Amino acid sequence: MDLRFGDGKPTDEERAAVDALLGPPESSWAGADRGGTDTADLRWARGGREARDRRDQLLPALHALNDRVGWISEGALDYVCRRLTVPPAEAYGVATFYAMFSVRPRPATVLHVCTDLACTAAGADELSAAVAARLGPENGVRIERSPCLGLCERAPAALVIRAGEPSCPTPEGSPAPPAPEGASARPAFEDAAVQAESGGPGAAAPGDGGGTSRSSEAESGGRKGRRGRPVLHATAVCAPATPDTAVHAATSPESAPTEPAARTAAPQTGNPALTPTTPTTPTTSLILLRRIGTTDPTSLDDYRAHGGYTALRRAFALGPAGVIREVTDAGLVGRGGAAFPTGRKWQATAAQPDHPHYLVCNADESEPGTFKDRVLMEGDPYALVEAMTIAAYATGAHQGHLYLRGEYPRALARLTHAVRQARTRGLLGDDVLGQGYAFDIEIRRGAGAYICGEETALFNSIEGHRGEPRSKPPFPVEKGLFGKPTVENNVETLVNVLPILTMGAEAYAAIGTPASTGPKLFCVSGTVARPGVYELPFGATLGELLALAGVRGDLRAVLLGGAAGGFVRPDELDIPLTFEGTREAGTTLGSGVVMAFDDTVPLPRLLLRVAEFFRDESCGQCVPCRVGTVRQEEALHRIVDRTGADAAPDIALLREVGRAMRDASICGLGQTAWNAVESAIDRLGAYR
Repeated sequence: MDLRFGDGKPTDEERAAVDALLGPPESSWAGADRGGTDTADLRWARGGREARDRRDQLLPALHALNDRVGWISEGALDYVCRRLTVPPAEAYGVATFYAMFSVRPRPATVLHVCTDLACTAAGADELSAAVAARLGPENGVRIERSPCLGLCERAPAALVIRAGEPSCPTPEGSPAPPAPEGASARPAFEDAAVQAESGGPGAAAPGDGGGTSRSSEAESGGRKGRRGRPVLHATAVCAPATPDTAVHAATSPESAPTEPAARTAAPQTGNPALTPTTPTTPTTSLILLRRIGTTDPTSLDDYRAHGGYTALRRAFALGPAGVIREVTDAGLVGRGGAAFPTGRKWQATAAQPDHPHYLVCNADESEPGTFKDRVLMEGDPYALVEAMTIAAYATGAHQGHLYLRGEYPRALARLTHAVRQARTRGLLGDDVLGQGYAFDIEIRRGAGAYICGEETALFNSIEGHRGEPRSKPPFPVEKGLFGKPTVENNVETLVNVLPILTMGAEAYAAIGTPASTGPKLFCVSGTVARPGVYELPFGATLGELLALAGVRGDLRAVLLGGAAGGFVRPDELDIPLTFEGTREAGTTLGSGVVMAFDDTVPLPRLLLRVAEFFRDESCGQCVPCRVGTVRQEEALHRIVDRTGADAAPDIALLREVGRAMRDASICGLGQTAWNAVESAIDRLGAYR
């Protein structure tokens, strides 16, 4: 990509997709229309600082193009750059950073087949090969091997995204509410799109304004749907996927089989036998998952009837300082893996004199094997909206950003609907619950970048830059999003705030252990009878958790913490599932991933997949990670079929490279890229 604007021109579809987000251009310069009759305004560029302040609209604009056309052409990218006053080279760097975007022509339909750990163990390679033998560009489908899609409990998984026109708006101009739990495989706006295509009522697409749109006629060949209507944007989740179901979903996503309700991913819901009493919990009742399967996730009234917004009312009664004190006294720590005390983070942000303050919810859970946040967002979306409101109130923020991974279409629809309903009912906006406090939430979609789970990389992504981590200090509580004090928490951490305020800090702290308080969600997948999200108090053992999930007798290894975690042996199932307990055992709890593997899974090839994942996901900013992840993968390729003395030289090299990455990488990706491989060599005796 040249540093200058090129000669490419946007198509009418590309222009319409961008204008739907940014509004019509105010000048010929911004509109890239040099053939008009009024060319006087081409002598200067208007906007300046005001246009540059909209740099954060770059990612939504790229989504708008990708949703409508299926790829981002040079002319379309130039048009976005003119609208936002962004240098083309920088915009090209952003567009090529994300795996879900393409700057080269591709078919309007993309079938993402997950080939990460749980899906690999469940036959993803065979699935991908079988689908590729039946589909291809000649069928209008592009097949891409994908990192974890967050559907590990239903492995192997596939996601279909078809570019197309936005569906017809309702008279109110807003999307129809999502279908009730378990009623549809697609978000409601896609169900409405199907209805619109067949002559029924339609709905506009939710999200960050990028919308859902039609692929270009050059790519789609002027494709028309039933009754000659244009092809509409659609997605379909296929899990567990077979060659037949994946092919059907790719060729006809609007008629794909319905996706199971969120409750099916939480085996404990409705089954008290899977919620046993342990020494660390006084009851068998669920806390974080209690509304999953019992409350309609699309109904605000049902949420309130099941205790919703009780916590926010108590927060207003306590005041910001009182809320922070409760969270601190409860001992809540971050559930994303770092385990930083939440109360300390909130207090540090609230105390900053610089304003405005921002709240960011990190819903970009991309760690292989992790899907707990997806289940919460799909099954209890209003809980997250309420929890974000409380966190913002406590820290003095009036604007929240919810950064949601792009591979979660149903969560996007559910959360968009929840935010709009809360806004309509006075639970978001200028006067929340009549308390004189203003707060609102903006949903931003990620586009396939594991590194954006790192908080400062996430900030850069929202701001319209490449999602690369920043050096610290300054820390986010001082200078975070847009250079202002920012508190960042993940979904599970925020949802834990609700029981703290409803139960009280003392009752909450009585659950778990003194150093790890409260309930914890664990994502169990692999060779178990009942994969899914399990809620247990901190202090339960790994063996107790696996017994609930139905572990098989031929267990060979358990991966804790995902690709960035470590393996443990079958004789180590007495490890307590706490941050301090796993640390003492020489492993990590991470985000709560528990992946079981039996002796049918080839361990060397599993480790190679871990190495490939980190190589692909490295942002390339720092040399230790950029080079180290490549060298790690190369060494594992060489020894994939070797053992003993034949593998010894490369294992020595792996240790050296691993130490360099751990000691010198700028962020946690490079620092943990060697963990799983190291633990497999030292704990499991791989390559002996």
